[in-house]
Amino acid sequence: MTTLGLFGNFGNVEILVILLVGLILFGRRLPEVGRGLGKSIVEFKKGLRDVTDEIDTVSKEVSALPEDQSPASKPVGEAAAESTVSRSEPAG
Repeated sequence: MTTLGLFGNFGNVEILVILLVGLILFGRRLPEVGRGLGKSIVEFKKGLRDVTDEIDTVSKEVSALPEDQSPASKPVGEAAAESTVSRSEPAG
């Protein structure tokens, strides 16, 4: 008698009986469940493919940017502060 770790101490015969009882009880609904499961898997794969495509697109856009962009000469706040300081100084 072999045991499966997932099912505890159930042997092959016990698992077979449980599966047969489940098939008798839920047999009519199994095609519906299979269809629903299949549709769910297809939708999941489609979503996964969309995310992968989006990541690839963004990656290509980022790699297309020029690498040696010179930084801005001065931040906007500092440039505005200097212009107000130079206006307030008396002309000499």
